[in-house]
Amino acid sequence: MASTLEKFIHSLDPRALPRVLQIQSGIYFQGSIYEMFGNECCLSTGEVIKVTGFKINKLIASICENNEDSQFSAKVELPLNFPGLYKVVADKTPYISIEEITRKVAIGSTRFGHPCFYSSEDIKLANLTIKQGEQINFNSVEEVNGTMAVNCGVVRNNQTLSFTLPLSQEGKFYECEDDQIYTLKEIAEWKIPRCRNRIVKLSNTLHTWDSSNPLPDNFDGCLILTPVYEVQAVMKFRKDIVHILSDLDVEVKDITDCYDISSFLQPLSLEDVFERTSKEFPMVAEVMEGPLGRQKPYNLLHIGKEIVIYKKYQATRVLASEIRSDSPKRHFLIPMTYKGKFKRRPREFPTAYDLEIARSEREQLHVVATKAFDSPHTELFSVSVGDQFLVQQRQTSEVLYEGRKKVIDVLACEQILSDTYKEVLLPMYMEGGFVEVIHDKKQYQLSEICKEFRLPFNVKVSVRDLSIKEDVLAAVPGLQLEEEITDSYLLISSASSPVESWEIPVYRLNMSVHLLSKDVQAVLPPMTKTTVEEISEEEYYMVRRFENQTLHPPPRPPKKPAALAPKPVSAVSKQVISDVLQATKNFCVDTTKKSCANQAADVSELQVSCQNDLVHHDNVKDMTGKPTLVEAAVIKGLTNNPLGKWESEKEQEEEHSYEYVDENIIENIRKVFQDTTTRNKDILSEDRRDI
Repeated sequence: MASTLEKFIHSLDPRALPRVLQIQSGIYFQGSIYEMFGNECCLSTGEVIKVTGFKINKLIASICENNEDSQFSAKVELPLNFPGLYKVVADKTPYISIEEITRKVAIGSTRFGHPCFYSSEDIKLANLTIKQGEQINFNSVEEVNGTMAVNCGVVRNNQTLSFTLPLSQEGKFYECEDDQIYTLKEIAEWKIPRCRNRIVKLSNTLHTWDSSNPLPDNFDGCLILTPVYEVQAVMKFRKDIVHILSDLDVEVKDITDCYDISSFLQPLSLEDVFERTSKEFPMVAEVMEGPLGRQKPYNLLHIGKEIVIYKKYQATRVLASEIRSDSPKRHFLIPMTYKGKFKRRPREFPTAYDLEIARSEREQLHVVATKAFDSPHTELFSVSVGDQFLVQQRQTSEVLYEGRKKVIDVLACEQILSDTYKEVLLPMYMEGGFVEVIHDKKQYQLSEICKEFRLPFNVKVSVRDLSIKEDVLAAVPGLQLEEEITDSYLLISSASSPVESWEIPVYRLNMSVHLLSKDVQAVLPPMTKTTVEEISEEEYYMVRRFENQTLHPPPRPPKKPAALAPKPVSAVSKQVISDVLQATKNFCVDTTKKSCANQAADVSELQVSCQNDLVHHDNVKDMTGKPTLVEAAVIKGLTNNPLGKWESEKEQEEEHSYEYVDENIIENIRKVFQDTTTRNKDILSEDRRDI
């Protein structure tokens, strides 16, 4: 039975792909297909296509001036990157079975993919009864004892009870209210059910949009979102992949069951190729959809290009970020074969605990304090801005605590005075600020840095890689080498002129190929060329999230005595905030008043480094992951949690101070905020037990 393309795609289950469609009617030219604005937009009657995938391209928003029950006044088109943060309005129409929920609602491994529903009646299981109206968290869909089921959970008495519900479970299931906020892109990917619209309410406006704002001024109503999909398809007699918008005025018929689907070319993503067994390599492939980019080898991978894929493997890269705070940072993945040389740059340490982590047997760590700290114990040292220290070792010390002695962790240091040294003890929980003084003038290869030092590590390129025509790292004033990661790559070369081979990333390159039944002339690849890969902000956070899942968690910061726990941000006065920020900015002035005995580093070089790295220190994230005061203001805008009287006064002065924040940065801020809150609660609770 024929239906519109829009209706078919809206009801299509992605798990049922690929599907073969025949065009029943539509608008077309004699050329069968022509292209407009980068999308295939006309198909002729009788044309046969194989749909291989689809994704939301944009949203059509119906404007409701007051609430979701009012009449909508107009429709506007919103791109997925349209700024703003939105709250999802719960769908009032029930789902009649668990199977319907799994077909229409996105359920995945991220926190966005854990929808919540409640049943209008009690659900009696073998060893548990789910009460009417009780919130059920849907976590994943799996096969359990030969039956497809959903792994669920309910929270009772602060404990999560896990259970499964078969897809055959029937009833009336209603969506729970969601108090979280989302970007439009997050809503499009996770929060729009299939065959249903989604009502959202604008929570916070982010006032940076280059084009004219399609929403009414001071809009405070709801939006009914209808997705428009971009359909990826393969034509019967074409080698490239076509892209069709789902709102095209075309009727289609699903003929998959009566058509030889193998007669189409089979497009493979790089992930599909990587899943092939090692015995199948090398192979010859033709590019069906190539990546964008001017740098080799991306500019060689155009549509129709034949390539040889020699092998798949895992390779090590060093994740590095540009050191700057006045604009968005650039991020790079540097191969271990990079032939340039680096010189060290000063590192910053927000706490004494970070000094202990960075301490090494190779050399003594020399730092300058950028933040004052008044010790509450006479046994421990009070730090002034500009004090210089040589870090010794971690140890314990007895301090007088509420009239009795208590043993705490401390960091033993030598304070550098004008003509002597003084042994001092710093509490490990000290939240101060330090910058490293560099005495080492040696130039290092990347492999030497990873072997001899602990990452993160600050460097700048002193000798560029002469094997690269344009070394992008050489123009960067400073780099922080953050961590070593392991990523998946394919080794390829041109089939016609295999002069050199290239490594291409599997999970960061949007590229499709189809395999050719040709023999590979040379089994061994030619000389391999590696490149420094510049990645986007989104790719940067994806790489870090992916990598962090396989790493052990970092060592837990030391406990701080409960009586010394920091005051909440709401209790911090405007004067204190001003003093802290001013002390940081005055660092370079104050440090000139101190001298270092036997200091090999030049004072003027230290001042230049400080000016470059620390003038904007108030805008840089605390390396422990704890939000700075500036970030706290951003978090306030994202969570609607008040941060005190001073912040509310500041908000009145700058009523429209919100800025557009990339969804990955929002994700990071949310994670930092939640992790920091949880960590502080754990530390305080353990301290109470110790006392």
